[in-house]
Amino acid sequence: MNARARLRSIAVAVPDAARRNDYWRSRYPDLVAAAEREFVDTPWRADDTSDASRVFDEEMRPYLRDPFRGAKIRRVLARGETVLALECRAARGALECAGVATRDIDLLIASSFLPDQVGIGNATFLARELGLHSAAWNLEATCSSALVALETACGLIVAGQRRRVLVVTSCSYSRTIEDHNVLAWTAGDGASAFVVERADAGDGLLGFHTMHTGATCGAFAYELALDSGGAPTVKMTASRAAGRVLRETSGHYVRMCCMKALQAAGVETRDVDLLVCNTPTAWFARFAARVMGIDPVRTVDTFPLYGNVGPALWPVNLHHAAATRRLRYGDLVLLHSIGSASAASAAVLRWDDVRVGPAPRPV
Repeated sequence: MNARARLRSIAVAVPDAARRNDYWRSRYPDLVAAAEREFVDTPWRADDTSDASRVFDEEMRPYLRDPFRGAKIRRVLARGETVLALECRAARGALECAGVATRDIDLLIASSFLPDQVGIGNATFLARELGLHSAAWNLEATCSSALVALETACGLIVAGQRRRVLVVTSCSYSRTIEDHNVLAWTAGDGASAFVVERADAGDGLLGFHTMHTGATCGAFAYELALDSGGAPTVKMTASRAAGRVLRETSGHYVRMCCMKALQAAGVETRDVDLLVCNTPTAWFARFAARVMGIDPVRTVDTFPLYGNVGPALWPVNLHHAAATRRLRYGDLVLLHSIGSASAASAAVLRWDDVRVGPAPRPV
């Protein structure tokens, strides 16, 4: 199949409000102190002793004495700020830097994790705000949503069903994780958007591979709860086995997806110039690189800047790499993401004249 699709542009948006570690140290000193006292060499019983799990432990170990596990800054939605507003900023940024009018978009694929309203995704609300007249679909694959949406967009374009697709993903963990929950210590909010179109030449997106992550079912979940005012809301919870599951399954998903995507693209690991993956932890980029036999120097990691922003992670990392001139025309980029109870995915792209939106204002 000679026809291919490409990224035309990429943009990101993060809230202006930021939380540093002192936010929790000042408000929850006893909780932070307890976390510091509970340091152990490994936070779970290491029944799995595979090479990948050993690498995971080695890369995690430098962060075990830090209760914030390497997180420094998280951007969080302000009171009254909506996920939709964040998505609009990212989407408009991608359209503007691409030089594409709304009338030139054939399809919007949106993944809001979670949307502003219960039960209905933000796709149609976003299309209305942007003034789009195209179809607008919601797609959900938890933290792999952006990569699964990219694969979907490319498939539709190569098949001739669409000419140009706008993909928007967002994460609003601060709305679903309470401050006193240690999950909040590494989680942030953010949005990304990119425009996908047909490639003129034989480059662009070269290969994909996606698989389900059934082994992670039950690690994380959303449950109905009451907020501080007694109103119903949705909250994220983690099982006691969540960390162990991440440790024991990640290596398999990284290697399986990435190797098959490279095979589909007709290239090899040694050809990869940059590995861009989801970074839900401070050590995940180095871990994934070592599993793949890639020099960890050839990775990008914005975890210290934004924390874990779920499905927006790899687009934020890719945008950062481009904005900081880590990418050159013709570079081969390997993308990877893992989503709990959804999908693990990988893609290979040849970096070309991708237009890049402005970097978020630092705090």
